[in-house]
Amino acid sequence: MAHGTAQGTGPSAARVTSRDVARRAGVSQATVSLVLGDKWRGRVSERTADAVRAAARELGYRPNLAARSLRLGRTRTVLLVVPALTNEFFAHVYTGAARVAADHGFGVVLYPSPEGVGPARDPFDSARASLDGVIASSMAADALAAVRGGGLPLVMLDSDPDDPAAAATVNLDIGDGMRRAAEHLLGLGHRRIVHVAAAVGSWTFRVRARALAGAVRAVPGTVLHTERAALGVEEGRQAALRALTGPGPRPTALMCDDDILAAGACKAARRLGLRVPEDVSVTGVDDLALATAVEPELTTVTLPAQAVGAEGMRALMAVLDGEPAGDTTLPVELVVRDSSAPPPPGG
Repeated sequence: MAHGTAQGTGPSAARVTSRDVARRAGVSQATVSLVLGDKWRGRVSERTADAVRAAARELGYRPNLAARSLRLGRTRTVLLVVPALTNEFFAHVYTGAARVAADHGFGVVLYPSPEGVGPARDPFDSARASLDGVIASSMAADALAAVRGGGLPLVMLDSDPDDPAAAATVNLDIGDGMRRAAEHLLGLGHRRIVHVAAAVGSWTFRVRARALAGAVRAVPGTVLHTERAALGVEEGRQAALRALTGPGPRPTALMCDDDILAAGACKAARRLGLRVPEDVSVTGVDDLALATAVEPELTTVTLPAQAVGAEGMRALMAVLDGEPAGDTTLPVELVVRDSSAPPPPGG
C-alpha cells in the first residue's frame, strides 16, 4: 500500500502510512490493503473492514495516488457514457459509480453521447491515452467503438448481456419488473391494455416489450396494443391520446416504459375528462422523483440506479486488477400506488 498524507496541521499532519492504519485498527498491513482496495469481501469480516475504514478516516490517511498511477501506468480516470443527462436515472447511476470510484482513488468523467444511444464520438484526442476504462449505460457496445479506441475495457449497464465486446455487464431484471406490473393489472381485471413504448432501439426497451407481451399471452381474452413515443411528457401525452381516442373499445390500462411517459399519459387522460385510476389505470418504470410528484402517485417499477452504477464500477475495478468480473443482474421492485385500480364496471 502506498504512503499517504494526513489532512490538517500540527502533529496529525505528519505522514501517515498504511502501517499506522493497521496499528490503529489492530490488523495487518495486508488487511489494510485488502480493505482500502475494496478486495476484502470473502477474505475479512465486515466488522474488520469497518474498523480499517474508521482508522483511515481518523488518521486522515490518503493513498499516494500519483505514485500508484506511475507504478501501474494508469490515468485513474473512467468514462461513464450515458444517452442523455435529462433523465434522473442516469444521475443516480453516476452517483453510485462515482462513490465506488472515489473509494479506489479514481475519478469519473460523465459523457452524454451526442447521438443518444447511437455512435458516441471520442470526447478526447485519444480516449486510450486519457482513460483506464469505459462504463456505458443503456447503450450498445458497437456504439462505443470510437470511444474505446485501442481496446479499453468496457463494462455495460442495462445493456445486452450477450454482447461479446463487454468485459462485464450489470443489468436490472427489467423483464421481471414489467411482468410484475402486467400481472398486477391483469390481476385487477384489466383486459384491454396499451403499451406506451419508448421509441428507442435499445436492449432494455426490447426486453420490456417481450416481457409484457408474454404476460398478456398467458391470460386469454386480453388485448394488447402498442403506441410508440419519444421519451418526453408531451410525446407520452400524444401517444396516450391516440390510444384513448382510437377506434374500438377504450383501453382500461396504459403501461408506460418509464415514469416520464406515464406522466404524459395521466395528462392525456385528464384532458379527455377521464379519471386516473377510476376510468383508466397508468403505470410507469423507474420510480423517479416525478412518480410521487404527480397526482395520483404512480404505480411503477423501482430501478436501483445507484446500485447499478456502483456494481458497474466494482466490475471495472476488478477487470483492471486482472480479476474475473462476471455478469450481474439486480432485482427490481413493483411499487403499487394510487394510479392503478380495477377497471371501471363493464370495462
